[in-house]
Amino acid sequence: MIEDLRWLGISWDEGPDCGGPFAPYVQRERRSWYLEAWKTLHELGAIYPCTCSRRDVALAAGAPNEGDDEPIYPGTCRPHPASAALRARGTGEAAVATWSSPGGVNWRFRVPDREEICFNDLHLGPQRLIAGRDFGDFLVWRRDDVPAYQLAVVVDDAAMRVTEVVRGADLLKSTARQILLIRALGLAIPQYYHCDLVRDESGVRLAKRHDALSVRKLRETGWTPEQVRRIGRWTSDLGPQQR
Repeated sequence: MIEDLRWLGISWDEGPDCGGPFAPYVQRERRSWYLEAWKTLHELGAIYPCTCSRRDVALAAGAPNEGDDEPIYPGTCRPHPASAALRARGTGEAAVATWSSPGGVNWRFRVPDREEICFNDLHLGPQRLIAGRDFGDFLVWRRDDVPAYQLAVVVDDAAMRVTEVVRGADLLKSTARQILLIRALGLAIPQYYHCDLVRDESGVRLAKRHDALSVRKLRETGWTPEQVRRIGRWTSDLGPQQR
């Protein structure tokens, strides 16, 4: 990706290839940050261990998958609210389920059911999502002992003092999830700008897993950086239905 971006004529002030004031910029070198966040969430009783696989969740009744968004978790491993509160205090029956590290099991964030998560998107305007309806309990740590996307993004943005996040409109629900994590960890919420998605002739969004018009693909077929940049400027002037 770095090679493709440089070929395209895009430069940056900091990153894994050039360093910067908030290094390291490779997530495998930032494990201590993620572990600290996991410990905080665990002490708050905001997360719980889950033995369900992706297949289990996908096959569960009442767990529809909307596009590329993760299915709504059916609550198979979700503890009773009273148990979560006891675990947070380290007392009572829930104290038996004490974990000193996150490895070996999935960990999910317990969303506050029916709570509205509202934010003003700098491009799409006011947004309102309902926890438990639009999205459910989500992963923050995977059983292979790796932090999940939602937690890693929140921790990295906070550590690197990110004040504005620009991402695709397909990640609106992820933004709501991350706002819940940010609140639980006592961090500052950045501003968000969700871009319209570039779509093909049938209206399906272009995805890297389909190798659909990737920069690398265009390079291989003989496109120049100027041609790619010109296409980018042209699509930015079109409405979402025209793209």
